[in-house]
Amino acid sequence: MNNEKEQLAKLLQEKNSSLPYQKALTLVELLWEDFEATYAKAGHDYKGKELTERVVRQWVQNYGERLHEVAAMNPKYAGLLSDEEDTKH
Repeated sequence: MNNEKEQLAKLLQEKNSSLPYQKALTLVELLWEDFEATYAKAGHDYKGKELTERVVRQWVQNYGERLHEVAAMNPKYAGLLSDEEDTKH
């Protein structure tokens, strides 16, 4: 599963070259987990990682250059994607 997420993170970087790889990967992982959780809460049966990958890939392809802006407006994502996290290393 990590390979799929890594590929999606690289695709996200292609769409948004100013996004560092680690932030792209974090964003992909958050989208992945949120989709699966929301899908399950809606009462749908698990369709496998293929469905999740297809949905996240579509989001990255369609909105990749702006996904970080949308994520920054979500308090749950904002802290994980902020620049302040990078300076703590």
